[in-house]
Amino acid sequence: MTEVHKILVLPGDGIGPEVVAVAQTVMVAAAARFGVALAIDSALVGGCAIDATGQALPAATLAKAKAARAVLLGAVGGPRWDDLPTLERPERGLLGLRSELELFANLRPALLFEPLAHASSLKAELVAGLDILIVRELTGGIYFGEPRGIEVVNNERRGFNTYVYSEHEIERIARVAFELARKRGGRLCSVDKANVLEVTQLWREVVTAVAPDYPEVALSHMYVDNAGMQLVREPKQFDVIVTGNMFGDILSDVAAMLTGSLGMLPSASLAADGTGLFEPVHGSAPDITGQDKANPLATILSVAMLFRYSLAAPAAAVAIESAVNQALAEGLRTTDIEPVESAADIQRVGTRAMGARVLEIMEAQDA
Repeated sequence: MTEVHKILVLPGDGIGPEVVAVAQTVMVAAAARFGVALAIDSALVGGCAIDATGQALPAATLAKAKAARAVLLGAVGGPRWDDLPTLERPERGLLGLRSELELFANLRPALLFEPLAHASSLKAELVAGLDILIVRELTGGIYFGEPRGIEVVNNERRGFNTYVYSEHEIERIARVAFELARKRGGRLCSVDKANVLEVTQLWREVVTAVAPDYPEVALSHMYVDNAGMQLVREPKQFDVIVTGNMFGDILSDVAAMLTGSLGMLPSASLAADGTGLFEPVHGSAPDITGQDKANPLATILSVAMLFRYSLAAPAAAVAIESAVNQALAEGLRTTDIEPVESAADIQRVGTRAMGARVLEIMEAQDA
């Protein structure tokens, strides 16, 4: 009997429903073509969940997520909820999913599709052929450390957070990164701030201790400030980068602009058993919500990662990625990746038209 994979779709806020609707169509078509049986459900998370239930992560949503093999998320948040207390904001829904599903490994590729070399803020020769994978620890570090809060000391407010990692947390993310590096270019750079922060001194020690188990991988270390500089100075020196939660959050967005747009970057957040949450790196973009301007390609590419990492269907992933590349090669562009100077071979399209063309190309492959 064919295994049926439960997929939970969380459109979220802002442009989330727009890009997810397009990506879901591609997901369904790819599943049908490659014989992957899906059972798709949907639920609320983020700001829309707050409006409907008063909670960013309703119990019903969490229950569905725990029962699913993979979750496809659009985006959460927006200015309408910015005045809520920190622990009640839409982003807590996303953090709650990461924690409750134990999604400790976040994979963020920075892959430059050849037709978009012009879109990078760096010179084409610096980014041509760029293929970096950032592996970010996702359920520990300063975002989850306790104690945290704001208190009054000597008649003034003081904010505090706790940056903490245990050895087992560092080792498990290090092993994920080493395994991925072994399958790629064989180079792993661990990023820390070991010259200042004791927690990252421990990080460096544990990663170094794991390295002998992967003799085919060349391990290097780099301070986070230097890593940020090197990403914009000589990005192709990197293959796989592994780092903690906060540093990974920052560096992955820096890497995003090497590719020209946040609208092009997918991500995967994985548990030890391969269960995953897949989402575009971009936010909810409330300024263009409902205008058919959002770039759906990051969400479509997130679907490709869903097939690759949670459903063990790499052929479906390759088909989606190939269709995206061809659509770009044909000159289709949403506004975020459109050249500054118009060209005769460039065609501006909206969210739905871009998704429709990717779907059309994919379905015509090997026809």
